[in-house]
Amino acid sequence: MKRSRNTSMPKAETYLPLRITVVNPPAGVVFALQRGKSELETSAMASGNDLSFDFSVRVGAREDESPNFLGPFVQGPRVGRFVYVNSGTLAGQAASCWTRRAKIGLKEIGWDLVDRVLADSSSLLEAKFAGKAGDGGPACATVRLLGGGWTINAQTLK
Repeated sequence: MKRSRNTSMPKAETYLPLRITVVNPPAGVVFALQRGKSELETSAMASGNDLSFDFSVRVGAREDESPNFLGPFVQGPRVGRFVYVNSGTLAGQAASCWTRRAKIGLKEIGWDLVDRVLADSSSLLEAKFAGKAGDGGPACATVRLLGGGWTINAQTLK
C-alpha cells in the first residue's frame, strides 16, 4: 500500500513488537527464533502446547514508501523480508532427527497494521502457524499463517 506523504511515517529507529506463535508443535522438539545468519534466541522444548516468541523489528519507509523491516531477526531481500523459526538440530537440539526451519513472511504487514500497533503500546502484531508438517514433524519451508495472517493482539505483552 502506497503511503501518503501527508501521513506521519515512523522514524528509521521505530520498533514494532511482534509475536510468532507455533500452534500445536510436535512434543519433544526444540524450537528457536533465528537471529542473524545462525544465532538462536529464545529456544523452547515443545510439550504439545503452543509456543510463542516475542521480539521486535525496526520499521521505516522504503523508497516506494512501503514498510521496510530491519534488525537482527529479519532475513531476506528488502522486497521479501521474513523471520525464521528453527526446529530440531537447527534450534540447538543435537540429538534430534529433525533439521527444519519455518519461514514467516513479513510482506503482508502494511502501514495500516504498523500504525495501529504503534498507536497502542499494549498491542503487538501476531502471526500463528501450524507447528506440525504433514509427516508429523515440525513445520518447515514457507508456512501458511493461520487466522488470516498477521493480526493485532492487544493483550499485555510478556
